[in-house]
Amino acid sequence: MTTTSSRGWTLTARVLMAAIFLVAGVRKLMTYGATLGYFAKLGIPLGDVVLPLTIALEIGGGLLLIAGWRLQWVASALALFTLATAFTAHAFWSADAAQFSGQLNNFLKNVAMAGGFLLLIVQATDGKRTTAGR
Repeated sequence: MTTTSSRGWTLTARVLMAAIFLVAGVRKLMTYGATLGYFAKLGIPLGDVVLPLTIALEIGGGLLLIAGWRLQWVASALALFTLATAFTAHAFWSADAAQFSGQLNNFLKNVAMAGGFLLLIVQATDGKRTTAGR
């Protein structure tokens, strides 16, 4: 049985996880041209298509994560996006010495966030089984 206290903590965790996506999405929106150039520098194909989709996923996914709507789907999408971002934008293995530590930290942060999303997916799945069994 889920207590009110654990639901409150779960909401707090979702808000904390969503914050990075909301801020990143809004920043990309506010610096659209510069972000498009950065995507090109990273070698991301079709940046003019990928960037609006990224902004929509970050802002929309962040808001849906907070709301808890279709949590398994939203957490799965954000986990995959976060892992893809780790390998695309935080390639510490090819960074120069000055960038190595920062890229490694960001890569590991993304991997840890994906782990947090996996926990949310499992929690949502367990909750459905408990509810369905009542």
